[in-house]
Amino acid sequence: MATTSSDSKPGEQQTDEGVEGDRSMLRSDSGSGDDSLDSLTNGVTRCPLTPSLSPRKRTTSQSKTEPPLLRTNKRTIYTAGRPPWYNVTGTTFKEAFVIGLCGGSASGKTTVANKIIEALDVPWVVLLSMDSFYKVLNKEEQELAAKNEYNFDHPDAFDFELLITVLRKLKKGKSIKVPVYDFTSHCRRKEWKTVYGANVVIFEGILAFANKELLKLLDMKVFVDTDSDIRLIRRLKRDISQRGRNIGGIIKQYNKFVKPAFEQYIEPTVQVADIVVPRGGENFVALDLIVQHVHSQLEKREITVRSALASAHQGQPLPKTLSVLESTPQVRGMHTIIRNKETNRDEFIFYSKRLMRLLIEHALSFLPLKPVSVETPQDTIYEGKRLSGKRITGVSILRAGETMEQALMAVCKDIRLGKILIQTNHDTGEPELHYLRLPKDLSEDYVILMDSTVSTGAAALMAVRVLLDHDVAEDKIFLLSLLMAEMGVHSVAYAFPKVRIITTAVDKEVNDQFHIIPGIGNFGDRYFGTDAPSDWCESDEGMDF
Repeated sequence: MATTSSDSKPGEQQTDEGVEGDRSMLRSDSGSGDDSLDSLTNGVTRCPLTPSLSPRKRTTSQSKTEPPLLRTNKRTIYTAGRPPWYNVTGTTFKEAFVIGLCGGSASGKTTVANKIIEALDVPWVVLLSMDSFYKVLNKEEQELAAKNEYNFDHPDAFDFELLITVLRKLKKGKSIKVPVYDFTSHCRRKEWKTVYGANVVIFEGILAFANKELLKLLDMKVFVDTDSDIRLIRRLKRDISQRGRNIGGIIKQYNKFVKPAFEQYIEPTVQVADIVVPRGGENFVALDLIVQHVHSQLEKREITVRSALASAHQGQPLPKTLSVLESTPQVRGMHTIIRNKETNRDEFIFYSKRLMRLLIEHALSFLPLKPVSVETPQDTIYEGKRLSGKRITGVSILRAGETMEQALMAVCKDIRLGKILIQTNHDTGEPELHYLRLPKDLSEDYVILMDSTVSTGAAALMAVRVLLDHDVAEDKIFLLSLLMAEMGVHSVAYAFPKVRIITTAVDKEVNDQFHIIPGIGNFGDRYFGTDAPSDWCESDEGMDF
């Protein structure tokens, strides 16, 4: 995408220090003024297509992700999570559904895209604009553009190679970076926007159907057909108010470039469209048909992970990638304390922290080291070791995994930290990704992935998949947990055989509620002193999951 949101929008990604995810819109249509959560959840229906939509205002390219929302007069609540997009082998199984929107300049493509997003009621939707992929102009081309002499409507004006690469990676579920094009200066901004986690991608642009390789990536092709006079009026209004151009220059550019390009390159591509939408965003019948088709296609792609994990790998020997901290009398004594349901919170926290510190120190011994020589104060050489790699980054699975960050920071100076929030969908029983914030440029890092307990391994599986989608090498991921069930160990090792799994203890059983037996209880509630509602399970906290 090209624009993203801040931390407050779970789902989107940031380029400075983080990532997020993407979602669609849920809206309460009950019509009452009651602002309670009960009234919100009881009144949720699919947002109808409505004629009201504010006009587009922009000076930069506007690819973006849409957050999942419940809206009232006073509050906005983010709700939907991203369900698994991979199978039990950890392989991406469910590619994003890509809708291509083509049409002339100012035909209403973005309006159509926004109305589809509103009506879809699907979590994690990305709007990718072709405007983000204009080529960088050289000095001569900059001068032509300033005089309205550069043809921005010709296929040569776009960087199709970059566009195809980005869209292909986004369709496969990878994290991607999208340029932001400044229409005032006719150049790309320094900071690109990071996009990750799309169930649906809506790609719009005047030449969206002009490239054969691009067409292969589109699951649905929609042509927005709007009268040329209307398009010219819209273009005049937009370019005068938003791009600081004069009427004479706009008319000149329209007659010399825009109109001929439409007739030569854009209008003929209507033949490849699956659906033609006359009148753009005002054609609610056509938009409803598009939404219905997308829903039917998404239903065919639904997969389940957690139930499959629960029945897999039974009776198998523990993998070689597993390392369990030596069960010394001290370690077993600390486990006795934290497993005891009568242990008070202060003691539970104290001994949990001790175990975490031991676990972190043990995990660091598996990092590759290279020989290095240093000179001591006695002017002699000491042959030592140093980390063979760029750096270490810690990532916690919220909320319980966050308790391990302090131990990691105590032994790794100035370490970068990231966070992933994964929760259970109580209707489907599946894990869902709700939020992530990862440091940038992770691909060369060793990543310490932390969760307090791992039961079925569903949350850990999702977290590892997120890291792989951000180009972290599988053999550079270390999964750390105070307590694991054999089921969870097998699930992670089977899907990701190069991930190092490190824990202080492994319990054999998981009960019907997917809790570890004998287990440790709800680690997050015991550590933070909270009581989970009766319908919560431990997996809600990224613990026994």
